Amino acid sequence: MRAIRRVVVIGSGVMGSGIAAHLANAGLIVDLLDIVPQSLTAKEEQAGLTLEDPRVRNRLAEEARQRLLQTKPAPLFTPAHLKRIEAGNLEDHHERLQQADWIIEVVVEKLEVKQVIFQLVDEWRKPGSIVSSNTSGISIAAMAAGRSDDFRHHFCGTHFFNPPRYLKLLEVIPTEETKPEVVQFIRQFAEQRLGKGVVIARDTVNFIANRIGTYGLQVTIQAMVEGGYGIDEVDEVTGPLLGRPKSATFRTLDVVGLDTYAHVANNVHLHVEDEAEKQVFCLPTFVQTMISNGWLGAKTGQGFYQKTRGQAGKEILVLNVESMEYRPRQRMQAPSINRAKQAKTLEEKIRILAYSEDRAGKLVWEVLKSTLLYAASKVGEIAEDLHSIDQAMRWGFGWELGPFEVWDALGVVKSVERMQAEGEVIPTLVKELLASGQTSFYQRNIGTTHFFTKGAGLREIEHDQRVINLEALKEKGRVITRNAGATLLDLDDGIALLQFTSPNNALGLDVIQLIHQELPKLEERYRGLVIGNQGKHFCVGANIALMLMEAQDENWFELEQVIKGFQQAMMKLKYSKIPVVAAPFQMALGGGAEISFPAAHIQAAAETYLGLVEVGVGLIPGGGGNKEVLLRLLDTIPEGVEVDLQSYVNQAFMLIAMARVSTSAHEAKALGLLRPQDGVTMNQDFLLYDAKQKAIRLAEEGYAPPIPRKIPVVGETGLATLELGAYGFLQSGQISDHDYTIAKKLAFVLAGGHVPKGTLVDEEYLLDLEREAFLSLLGEVKTQQRMQHMLLKGKPLRN
Repeated sequence: MRAIRRVVVIGSGVMGSGIAAHLANAGLIVDLLDIVPQSLTAKEEQAGLTLEDPRVRNRLAEEARQRLLQTKPAPLFTPAHLKRIEAGNLEDHHERLQQADWIIEVVVEKLEVKQVIFQLVDEWRKPGSIVSSNTSGISIAAMAAGRSDDFRHHFCGTHFFNPPRYLKLLEVIPTEETKPEVVQFIRQFAEQRLGKGVVIARDTVNFIANRIGTYGLQVTIQAMVEGGYGIDEVDEVTGPLLGRPKSATFRTLDVVGLDTYAHVANNVHLHVEDEAEKQVFCLPTFVQTMISNGWLGAKTGQGFYQKTRGQAGKEILVLNVESMEYRPRQRMQAPSINRAKQAKTLEEKIRILAYSEDRAGKLVWEVLKSTLLYAASKVGEIAEDLHSIDQAMRWGFGWELGPFEVWDALGVVKSVERMQAEGEVIPTLVKELLASGQTSFYQRNIGTTHFFTKGAGLREIEHDQRVINLEALKEKGRVITRNAGATLLDLDDGIALLQFTSPNNALGLDVIQLIHQELPKLEERYRGLVIGNQGKHFCVGANIALMLMEAQDENWFELEQVIKGFQQAMMKLKYSKIPVVAAPFQMALGGGAEISFPAAHIQAAAETYLGLVEVGVGLIPGGGGNKEVLLRLLDTIPEGVEVDLQSYVNQAFMLIAMARVSTSAHEAKALGLLRPQDGVTMNQDFLLYDAKQKAIRLAEEGYAPPIPRKIPVVGETGLATLELGAYGFLQSGQISDHDYTIAKKLAFVLAGGHVPKGTLVDEEYLLDLEREAFLSLLGEVKTQQRMQHMLLKGKPLRN
């Protein structure tokens, strides 16, 4: 059985160190190697070091290793993962190549340099170890030329996207000599262990995503210049309205860096033979001027956009590519933009924009038309099939729909007729599709999806049992019951699933009612329950708009009943006869955390941002979150060990009062928000499957609910300690008067109120304190102002 436990990464630049960090995140031991410096730094000279000192010889890799702790966004799940990375150099640490199960080259993009590296690797690697290059465009076969048979059979390209932790795509590029079982192993390992979406690419210039993506950028720039559009106008319609990231076109280029973008575009320009294609990849004059000026984007402080500070505060200016001067941003005025914003589905937004004859529509049509025709012409050349191209663009560039999914949204017949009328050459793939009688690239039926393949008709997308598709289950009639804000689904094998369905998956009365009504039935008919969904975020919290409205109407009795109902629902989940497994991912904030905490087990996605953030809207948690955080911390006390409870209460107080949100599931464990036994799933696509399997295992092991217990509290003396600490923050100006009011309410709950230190209380007692504090804060004018501000502006108000 092949296994990867130790990896060598050669090259400690931004990409190499980022890959090393993500491998460490996955629990692997990583050796980060670089060249030996040829000269001393001033600091090394002052320290009396020589070129032979290991600290000098390992300097490049060690400095890169340390930079991982300062890099934003964080490459590491937690700082502790840095311990899994050891710095070294290529001259002194050949033995590490012998120990490695996988060796990844991430050095400068020059073929001759890579060939020298691979000659060294070939001499020292152990037989059967996998070797790969992270090149973004150099021929994989050329790099392997002249190497041993065993090297070539175990060699491929593995193109990570930057930053490796956050971008899902991994392009695997085999050569004709790469063993199929090696490709299959890397694919499975990357999906399961690294959490990647893997696409197999052909050994062509820039592979799949960068080839299509850069072409799309180039034709967008061309359409902008020819149509006389501004950079800000282009970004307004090439972002979320087309199902693409908020950074759209030019803000994306600023983040990537114009030097990086130029390198990728020039690489295609130099290596493709078709003259028309070459011409598209020529850099515009204004981009060349920007590069000469050092206007490379975010890393140099200016690019297509420039942040300035004026009398009105911070302002973002945009470049006028004709005058090469910066100006204030402007909005594009076009009726289709407003109509698209009102559309319910992304497909409808795209159709509205592309088929409109106004200023926005003309731009969108030109960009989409060129990109779609190009993508279709490259099927078979850069990727085996169109589905691979769609996956690459979704995972690598953050598109919600790949090119062929966009084409289906436009309507293939209608769009092709328009393209032909405009004199465009229609690729063979598209002609074959229409000649076959098909009118779309994808055919979706209940439980299955097929896509069109050149010369072979429809091919079914292979179903991975680790991917549970909730919409497909609904199509199959697996809904147990539903209401306006929640759905219960049958996952098979005796496991049910509770899915939130309100906007942003906010928790409201519907979810609470469903738990109260249906959990007793589930306990009789099912053996486990998973709480999860497949939205953008697990849950952004409770419905504060509803609470604010009720508070302003002074419906205090109704509000108390709602909060009490929420608390009781959470207690029902905690003491359910069947195991409940919560599956949070991305944002699991406020109520999203509170509905996870009572679960017998939490199976969290690695990218889970978990925390109680209610203080941001002038409240404290109201669904049992205070109690559960305190219990989690108290449960870390070794049995029979005498400790000072105050330190644990202080820790809970700081987590909640500072609205601390974990930056990963692993950090949530370090903070105490997740328990040591809770699970982490690297690939979010597999999250519900893993949660379901855990629920099955708990049931098969004879799950029994926890036994209610008494909780020791710090009482009045502990309350005084907490209030004194909060008062210090107030006096130093770190918090406002209203923050202090909130802090005192929180302290009262966590301390257990006015009782002697060491008093044992039950959970209901703490819930009563919590509910009273929550409702009293909800009646505060400043709290209502904070709630209103959050609803209108989407960010906290400090009042």
